[in-house]
Amino acid sequence: MNRSALLLLAIVSTQLGADWPQFRGPDGQGVAQGPAPLRWSEDSQNIRWAVDVPGRGFSSPVVIGDQVWLTTALETAGSKEEAVRRGKGGVKNEMEIASKLSLRALCYDRASGELLHDVELFDTTEIDPIHLLNSYASPTPVAEPGRVYCWFGTYGVAAIDTSTGEVLWRKRLPLDHYVGPGSSPVLWKDRLILTCDGADQQYVAALDTATGEIAWKTDRPPIREQNPDQRKSYCTPLIVDVRGRPQAIIPGAQWLVAYDPASGEELWRLDHGRGFSIVPRPVLWNDLVMCGTGFGQTEVIGVRLDGHGDVSDTHIVWRSKRQAPTQPSPVVAAGKLFTVNDQGIGVCYADGKETPLWQKRLGGAYSASPLAVGSRVYFFNRDGLTTVLDADSQSSEPIAENQLPGPLMATPALVDGELLIRTGGKLYAIGE
Repeated sequence: MNRSALLLLAIVSTQLGADWPQFRGPDGQGVAQGPAPLRWSEDSQNIRWAVDVPGRGFSSPVVIGDQVWLTTALETAGSKEEAVRRGKGGVKNEMEIASKLSLRALCYDRASGELLHDVELFDTTEIDPIHLLNSYASPTPVAEPGRVYCWFGTYGVAAIDTSTGEVLWRKRLPLDHYVGPGSSPVLWKDRLILTCDGADQQYVAALDTATGEIAWKTDRPPIREQNPDQRKSYCTPLIVDVRGRPQAIIPGAQWLVAYDPASGEELWRLDHGRGFSIVPRPVLWNDLVMCGTGFGQTEVIGVRLDGHGDVSDTHIVWRSKRQAPTQPSPVVAAGKLFTVNDQGIGVCYADGKETPLWQKRLGGAYSASPLAVGSRVYFFNRDGLTTVLDADSQSSEPIAENQLPGPLMATPALVDGELLIRTGGKLYAIGE
């Protein structure tokens, strides 16, 4: 039996297409079932509803049943001088800070856009600076029937009853993010898995979803780099099933590691080099897991999943440094791998080859991850422009371009043919 036949994607919530329960959808890889709108505009073409979203946050919308959840931060601005003074690493002058935060979960009716719940989860004045391209509410919630879990990194994680809006529990795992929180939580059975790759400490933890108590905690492998800035990371885990055994695949600084999500046991590790501050979530392509390596050594690598122990010298079988992203995740459509880097250069790989089929400047800068719907690939830039390509085509020419007022930092969701797009101040429901 070949390796492709042994890899089964672990759907982390409900049936594909029924909900959009986590960052990048049911399979965590940005793949949605169609149909999907091809064209829209601010002057109401295919805009079913649009609502103002208070505060600021780059978390993606998640959908469970007839509810849409997202997080936000109501901020009292702090001084630029304070942000620079307390900023760390090589980006001190690219920081900002709030003097007071109210971190909240918002729930909207999927049919009408009506605000159903506005829940304050954490209220604090003990606040660290964040990077200008980050927010205090960047991690995307994860939902299951009856519950939604919201994480704000060092400021805390909480569980909410989706019917009443009641907070069921709260938990804090303090961490020095250096530039703010980023990694999103994932669910596996009754475990909420959190990636805690700070500048001060690096570990992975799973909380009991019923109580919020730590079920297991596993330290990351030792990191060569002593500079705290280059020990941090922000990647969201991807859970897959390999030969009947689940693996939580979690890239971090220097190491790509697979864990048993039930126990936290390390299954295998791979030294990918000098990369750090990894944001892209991994995806499966053919029989490989494709991972970005972040800053410092920016590339995309393809790794076999059948390893045990240290597989650094044996299991990287694909790699490309060509315009590799440090923020947007890759996506697979029509059997091809698509990436777009932060500067807006898209690359398409086909037939498992490291040499691209094409490379094209899409325009603008990118933080949100692309979305695959059938043979279409949707790319969302920071200025609110969505570029749609045909994955079946050998051409890189767009089949549609759609503009909304930006900024657009959060990765959109797609449920039942309807796109949910969060911009700087609005949430749009878009459907033909």
